[in-house]
Amino acid sequence: MTGHDPELEEMFELLYSITPELFHSEIVGGAICMVPKRNVHSVIVTSVFRQLMRCSGPGAEVVYDVRLDLPGWRNAFAPDVYKLSAGARPDARGEWRYQDVEFVLEVITRGTAENDYGKKKDAYAAGEIPVYLIADPYTGECQVHTDPRDGAYQHVRTVPFGEKVDLTDTVVGMTLETDRFPRD
Repeated sequence: MTGHDPELEEMFELLYSITPELFHSEIVGGAICMVPKRNVHSVIVTSVFRQLMRCSGPGAEVVYDVRLDLPGWRNAFAPDVYKLSAGARPDARGEWRYQDVEFVLEVITRGTAENDYGKKKDAYAAGEIPVYLIADPYTGECQVHTDPRDGAYQHVRTVPFGEKVDLTDTVVGMTLETDRFPRD
């Protein structure tokens, strides 16, 4: 379900009011998830955000920690970083549409890793997000998921931190440097 869900709206209003300043929060399958923001996480997010902005140009919409409703029951994520297609416009409620998202980055946190590798990956595939990148500072690897079809990503490849993540053959059309991604 991705239409207007009054109960989801109420959950998000509650979430906004109870989330401490240095925490990341979102709703995954109707469950509120909150984790503290950590330096390792911030370094990776900032690196990817800057690279996307530099390669995408001044008119690009690249956002971080902003609500994005996705297919599935009560999925209102706040992806670490996502890039929108050219010409994307917010909907009537001022929110971005998942149909306009080209790329999503999630950085693994111990408490929510299961969501990033499971429920969130499934929701991104169901929403046909062309590129889903998971950066895992615990394993020192990135997983690149591409070619979403029938609710699943058809291709996945693993790239160790320190090596380049080649996205030139995707809608993103660039190579991400990971040499400064810290491990945890």
